[in-house]
Amino acid sequence: MGIRDVLFGRKKLSEPKSDRLFALTTAAVTLETEVGLTPAGVAAVTFKPLSTGDFARVGNDIDQLVKAAARSAGGDVERKTDTYGYEWVIVTDDQLEDQVAAVYAVASEMTAQGFGAQLLAAPFRFNGGTHPTYWIYGFKRGTFWPFIPTGNGQTRDNAAELELKAKLEKELPVEQDLTRWLGLFDAPI
Repeated sequence: MGIRDVLFGRKKLSEPKSDRLFALTTAAVTLETEVGLTPAGVAAVTFKPLSTGDFARVGNDIDQLVKAAARSAGGDVERKTDTYGYEWVIVTDDQLEDQVAAVYAVASEMTAQGFGAQLLAAPFRFNGGTHPTYWIYGFKRGTFWPFIPTGNGQTRDNAAELELKAKLEKELPVEQDLTRWLGLFDAPI
């Protein structure tokens, strides 16, 4: 950051840390054997869109890239916009490895095109608990955190989330600052 950036209040947003995503595939065995969670076959990338022509072009490139990757692996991809205006690239595939690869492809393409700072999170849905369980990857810090909505409005099962943290933090880069555990209520996955 230069002196002009300091004077004018500008700072460069950090680039995403996408490489730690693959830790989820190695933790899948522990998730299934020790916690009883199995992949639900759906994941997503959520990002804040820009209204520039370049971003629209990159969005189309990402759609083509991910759809081709999903077809080759036997999966499906769709794109949605939520009520807050955030974009979701939703990957449906039975194999967790293919979901992680598709999410990584989206993040890599956006970063390569200069839009990595727009990436927010990548939730992966799991079944097996009382409620759907999500492991959410935050691109800014390169860490995961669990999210278990109870289905009762905007409430979550904090005790179960902390238990998951304790069981998986040796295998996953788990976010240690609990105030950063963003809840993705009403996620379209």
